[in-house]
Amino acid sequence: MTTTTLRGDDALDRASAALAAVDDVMAGLVDRHGPMRLGARRPSHFEALARSIVFQQLSGKAAATIWGRLADRAGGRVTAETLLPLADEELRAAGLSRAKAAALRDLATRVESGELRLAAVARRGDDAVVEALTTVRGIGPWTAQMFLMFQLRRADVWPTGDLGVRNGYARAYRLRQPPTPEELATHGERFRPYRSVAAWYCWRVLDTETP
Repeated sequence: MTTTTLRGDDALDRASAALAAVDDVMAGLVDRHGPMRLGARRPSHFEALARSIVFQQLSGKAAATIWGRLADRAGGRVTAETLLPLADEELRAAGLSRAKAAALRDLATRVESGELRLAAVARRGDDAVVEALTTVRGIGPWTAQMFLMFQLRRADVWPTGDLGVRNGYARAYRLRQPPTPEELATHGERFRPYRSVAAWYCWRVLDTETP
């Protein structure tokens, strides 16, 4: 399956310009916030997923502190190989909940055994990536979608369950209340093939920290 990616500022500039042509609201957001920009990709797909698990449902500052402690205990780099030898007590001491520690261990076990080959998964279409990743404990559709957007740079991901996207869309388009995920899915059709970019601008409306 052919997928569109957003690699490099030129691609981001083109995608932002295309989105600005959709309607006046998006044109205003692009003018106000400039072309979409993405931070650096994680050194490995494993690290990107592990970091997303750690950051789930936490403020950016708190999650970053826990991630730093985890990296220290893993010898400076969080990989399946460095994570698996850590005892549950060490993971908990880093600040991880019991559920997140179990999720990280499940991810590391599957990757180390070869059951989950992330390089191969990353070459699949968007839906297939989500299907493969959500077999891992603690990885739901949202985490898989963030992996698609920020690690794989996929251009047409529309995280309808993300509260920030729903609230940002409502504020941008002056809706009385946030759309439901089903309603947001319908609204997002006009943003194809750059729904990831539309989501990014919805986050910018609220100044939401992204992965």
